[in-house]
Amino acid sequence: MALYALIPAAGAGTRLAAEMPKQYLALAGKPMLWHAVNSVCVAPIENVFVVLAPGDAQFARLDWSAFAGRLEPLYCGGETRRDSVYNGMVAAMGAVDADDWVLVHDAARPCLPRQDLANLIEQTAPDRIGGILALPVAETVKRAAKDEAGVQRVAATEERTLLWLAQTPQMFRCGLLMEALKSARPPVTDEASAVEQMGLRPRLVAGSRDNIKVTFREDFAIAEAILARR
Repeated sequence: MALYALIPAAGAGTRLAAEMPKQYLALAGKPMLWHAVNSVCVAPIENVFVVLAPGDAQFARLDWSAFAGRLEPLYCGGETRRDSVYNGMVAAMGAVDADDWVLVHDAARPCLPRQDLANLIEQTAPDRIGGILALPVAETVKRAAKDEAGVQRVAATEERTLLWLAQTPQMFRCGLLMEALKSARPPVTDEASAVEQMGLRPRLVAGSRDNIKVTFREDFAIAEAILARR
């Protein structure tokens, strides 16, 4: 059994309306994707596959020497996250076995703590299904509905003790994840949702708030502060 990581990085990051894809924007002096790779390019993970858009020209211009021999770009990204991860898995199957583990990590999560990663691997490795990092919801959660005037109103208060915020990495056997993604029906917003459609229940491993997903402009300052603190 071996462990691999896969980072889908074929998106455009349209919510930022930036001059280049979000994963290549500078964060603490390096592209955000560099930090995401750095966070998972550690033992016992053997290789990191980065799934890029077929026409990506940015990746090859950057310095990836810190990860020499352990980083493999795959220019087979698709229109959706599901497509990119599935295409990447297909491309990587020449190097991995169906029983090996793959940890799928967001290119927009540059601050993954090493301890969170270690906890995910330790707790998920004995599991027959797989698991994900997630954060228990601390705030009161409201379900919304529009009234007859189109105004958003509170429709209900959810039971927050049952709710978790999904993070990455998400860790599954390569064969299981490929099967789940191949047959998944939309919407598939993460790998766990595809596995759930098979009637399986992935393990929840408590993560931390440091594992922020950079989505909006203000998130860059938060991520840089986290990285500077280490």
